Amino acid sequence: MLQKRVAAVCLLAGSLLSTPAFAEIRIAVAGPMEGQFAAFGEQMLAGAAQAVADVNAAGGVNGEELLLEAVDDGCDADKAVAVANQLIGKGVVFVAGHFCFSASVAASEVYANAGIVQISPATTLPKFTDERPGEGVFRLAPRDDQQAEAAGRLLASDYGVERIALLHDKTAYGKGLVDAVKAVMNSLGTNESLSLGFDAGEDDYRGLVSQLALQNVGVVYLGGYHPEAGLIRLEMTRQGLDAVLISGDALMTEEFWSVAGPAGEGTLLTYPEIPRQMETAQKAVAALEEAGLPAERYALTTYAAIQAWAQAANSAGSTVLNAVSKELGTGSFDTVLGNVSFDHKGDAGVPAYVWYEWRDGAPQRK
Repeated sequence: MLQKRVAAVCLLAGSLLSTPAFAEIRIAVAGPMEGQFAAFGEQMLAGAAQAVADVNAAGGVNGEELLLEAVDDGCDADKAVAVANQLIGKGVVFVAGHFCFSASVAASEVYANAGIVQISPATTLPKFTDERPGEGVFRLAPRDDQQAEAAGRLLASDYGVERIALLHDKTAYGKGLVDAVKAVMNSLGTNESLSLGFDAGEDDYRGLVSQLALQNVGVVYLGGYHPEAGLIRLEMTRQGLDAVLISGDALMTEEFWSVAGPAGEGTLLTYPEIPRQMETAQKAVAALEEAGLPAERYALTTYAAIQAWAQAANSAGSTVLNAVSKELGTGSFDTVLGNVSFDHKGDAGVPAYVWYEWRDGAPQRK
C-alpha cells in the first residue's frame, strides 16, 4: 500500500523524471504514512518527492541523481528502529524524518551509529537535539520550549484569574509540552487547578470533560493531537462547559475542524509563521498544488530539509556524515523557509511561534 502511494506521489511530483547522472544517491523520508497521523506523513512524502524532483532537475547532488525511499514508522519507537535498519540495508545516506518525537529519538541512535544524517522536519521536543546521539542529527522545527514560553505567558497574563486545567495525552509530545507550559506559567505566579492525563485513541471523553465541569474550569490547555482535541472540544460544548481550549501546533490541520466542527470556534493554538505564505515557498507551493499534492507545513519543512542537506552535501563534495554535518553546522542554506542555519545543537533558526485562532472553519492569525 505504501509503495503504491510513494510511486503515485513521485509520478505526480515528477521525481521519476531522469536527469543526466552517472549514479544514484539514496535518501529517505520517514514518518506516519498510515494510521491516525497519516495526514502528516502524506505532507512529508509530497514535500520530499517534490524536493527530490527539483534537486534532480538542477543536476542532483555532486552530479548524482537522488533516489527517494519512503517508510512508515507508525509514530512508534520500535517500528522506527526497524525501518531505520531497513534504510541502512538500502544504503540510504540521509533521512528527512521522523515526525513523532518517540520515533525520531529512537531512530536517531540507529542513524548516528550507521553514519546517516537525519533532519527532522517536525520533531519539536527539546530532548531530540539536547541529547542528540551524534553530530548528524538536526531539526527544521521550532522547539517546544519556545512554544511553551508563548503559551505559559499567555495563560499567566490573560487567564491568571481563571481556573486552569492542564491536559495531556501521555505521549512524549503532549506531556512534554504541558510540563513545559506548566513550568513557565508557575514561574510567573499562576497555578493550575488540576492536571490530568488521558488515553489517546479513545472515542468517548465524557468522563474527562465531566471532571473539568465539576471543577468549573475556565481554560483548558491541552497537550496532544487533533483527533483527541477535536473530540474533547466537541464534548465540552455538549456538556455546556464554557471554557477556552488552548493547544499547540498539532491543531494546525483541517482535520481538527472535521472532528470538532463549529464547537472548535475560538480554539487557540501556537504555531510558527505559515510556511506556504512565505515568498520563498511560492514556487514549491505552486508545483505541489499543480500536482494535486498538499503544500502545507510538513510538506514544506520536509522539502527544506532535503534542500539544506543537498546544499551541504554539494558544498562538502561528499555524502559522508562527518563532512555533511560540518557543512550543516557552519553554513547557511537557501530554502523554501528562507535562509536557514543550524546552531551547535542542531536546531534551526526558523520562525518563532505566534498565535492563531480557529474561526469560521479555518485557523486565522490573531
